[in-house]
Amino acid sequence: MGTDLIALYRTTSEWTGQKLEGVSDLAAATPCEEWTARDVVNHILQTQRYFVGAAKGEDASPPTATPPDLVSDDPAADLRSIQAEVVEAFSQDGVIERTGPLFGIAFVDQLVHGWDLARASGQDAAMPDGLAQAAYDLIHGKFSDDQRGDRFKPPVPVGDDATPQQRLLAYTGRNPD
Repeated sequence: MGTDLIALYRTTSEWTGQKLEGVSDLAAATPCEEWTARDVVNHILQTQRYFVGAAKGEDASPPTATPPDLVSDDPAADLRSIQAEVVEAFSQDGVIERTGPLFGIAFVDQLVHGWDLARASGQDAAMPDGLAQAAYDLIHGKFSDDQRGDRFKPPVPVGDDATPQQRLLAYTGRNPD
């Protein structure tokens, strides 16, 4: 599963990076109602830094509800840099096994927030084939109601005919339409 997760993470990194490059207004509103596009990028950077620290066995602080301003004059370069650090950290022997679900959560977080950036900037928000299903499979049913409150809004109901992307977005409290 480790190799598969690395491939999923790399594909998501490329897609999310493309969506970030298409953001022309970091002050734009996003599906994360309290956050602008800049806030979403700051969250991605802070969260991915946390995963790097955890992978290295450091005493890393989890992301906060109000991320610090980490975005430089080149947000896309900021993102590429941390993505490379994540891949490097989790590629080390035994790290994925030792850290349990962390790398999978790093993948899901980046994917969902890439969608947020796409929506905030009017870009095509269709996730690459297979990513939404893999992300949904990794997180669906894994959080108690208490844990969900820290991570997601309540799930949005979707029909039985919902696509994997719609199910993932709805599970994370986003309106998938």
